[in-house]
Amino acid sequence: MTDELAAGAARPVPPSPRPRRGVLLSFFAGFAVFAYVFDQLTKVWVTSTMVEGERIPVLPPLLHWYFIRNSGAAFSIGENVTWVFSIIMAAVAVAILFQVRKLGSVWWALALGLLLGGALGNLTDRLFREPSFGMGHVVDFIQLPNFAIFNIADSAVVSAVAIICILTLRGISLDGTRVHAERKGTDADA
Repeated sequence: MTDELAAGAARPVPPSPRPRRGVLLSFFAGFAVFAYVFDQLTKVWVTSTMVEGERIPVLPPLLHWYFIRNSGAAFSIGENVTWVFSIIMAAVAVAILFQVRKLGSVWWALALGLLLGGALGNLTDRLFREPSFGMGHVVDFIQLPNFAIFNIADSAVVSAVAIICILTLRGISLDGTRVHAERKGTDADA
């Protein structure tokens, strides 16, 4: 009996099973749709209930709704090349869709879903809002002290980038495998 226990203890433990592909794609699609729809609904709410330039205190002095239209990127950078941002956002969306086939992690599905939803949220504004197709101004309305005014799509993109940085620092690849650093001290074993 003790031989059987000893043999059982010596067996390697199989790795925990990875989530099924369908589950990962569902997470990815769910987070992308959530970010996109939440962004678009809040923009509809802002444009239908506020006047451009209006500022409403929510949690003063920390949070205000402040409705502006942004023709540039963050901090209104690149206001004269709005069409470039449309092309970049479209390219980012396509690149994300190509990467989805490699998904092997729920956290990567979350990050890529938020990134896609955020990119498509602002791309929708660029394509369909005034002044013209491909050069539309993005609706921004969340104002924090000493920071740029932003929207839900921007929040989704920033959250996605933060998650991607954490996953990268932890060595978790897109396919869900952990990248191990080479062991130090192998020279001492030789």
